[in-house]
Amino acid sequence: MNTVLRAAWLFDGTAGTLMPDPTVILDGGTITAVGTALPVPAGATVVDLGAATLLPGLVDTHVHLAFDASADPVGSLAARDDAETLAAMTAAARHAARGGVTTVRDLGDRGYGSLAVRAAAASDATLPTVVAAGPPITSPGGHCHYLGGASHGVDGIRAAVRERADRGVDVIKIMASGGNLTPGSRPEVSQFGPDELRAAVAEAHRLGLPVTAHAHGTQAVADALAAGVDGLEHVSFMSADGVDPIPDAVLAAIVAQRVAVGMTVGFVPVPGFAPPPAVLSRLPLMIAGLGRLHAAGAVMTAGTDAGIGPVKPHDVLRSAVAQLAQIGMTPVAALRAATSVAAATCGLGHRKGASPPGTTPTSSPSTATRCGIPARCTASAPSMSAGSRSTA
Repeated sequence: MNTVLRAAWLFDGTAGTLMPDPTVILDGGTITAVGTALPVPAGATVVDLGAATLLPGLVDTHVHLAFDASADPVGSLAARDDAETLAAMTAAARHAARGGVTTVRDLGDRGYGSLAVRAAAASDATLPTVVAAGPPITSPGGHCHYLGGASHGVDGIRAAVRERADRGVDVIKIMASGGNLTPGSRPEVSQFGPDELRAAVAEAHRLGLPVTAHAHGTQAVADALAAGVDGLEHVSFMSADGVDPIPDAVLAAIVAQRVAVGMTVGFVPVPGFAPPPAVLSRLPLMIAGLGRLHAAGAVMTAGTDAGIGPVKPHDVLRSAVAQLAQIGMTPVAALRAATSVAAATCGLGHRKGASPPGTTPTSSPSTATRCGIPARCTASAPSMSAGSRSTA
């Protein structure tokens, strides 16, 4: 049975202009034709969305389904058993899909719960596609150690990568630096040395898996780049008392190696909640750093860190797109960062993030009708200063 979507405009994930009077023809969950005022197949169900603008389902390259976007997501997780955690993760994923986020890359869970949600999504059209990392590899007592991924030494790191590969993850996440969500952890301090990072990358690549590194401090970013990671998360260049200027050599390496930079953007204002003072005071320089990366031509995606606090609900990506104007992105570039570029970063560019024939635009036809919502990002762009760079 065919379904036909009609609207006023369509952004296809890649083009620099909008298509007028689009007709999108679906066979089940797969697009079979896209064009202006195409004829409707006999017997098709027509959904006319009027003045809406269609775009591909949004792709969030950095979420934590195990965190519930509460004031204390770590404490809430600790209070749940595995069954309760899986139920909460499934609800979080469904919340994302209802907001037009039809693909999420979970970069840190407990007990490989994201793989269970990924499996459920194969037969549940209310869930987004899930790209799963499992528990992030971290140092003993290090950032997010409570998720169960602590390891150390070259042999230990290799074993940790093999364990995740055996469980069937899609990507390896390693904490190259400390973070803001773990007491006693310092974002600017490296957690692994160059040898351990190289071991992680070599073992992952041997097993056919990409690696993305959580990296705040300049040394952690430089070491992860030298190790050959495929992606970098946060990339804030935080120091003990501020933000380091991006070294020219590091900037050049990020661009030349086409390492995907996951920008920690997106927030929904919530009265009484604000980013930590240490983040808030550094925000202007962190935004300037992202702007310099963008201007230099780095591959950049919108990875929201959804779930880490009340301002980061699991559908927060639709609020993030407009905020990318603050780093100098045009509306088209911002949309690409949350659709086609993000999909390619997740290894799904062949079937996600764009709307040519053969792709899967949404997790369900009902979600497709919501794809017009984020088109508001072509209008005004709210300031990022209210917490969009609150990072884990």
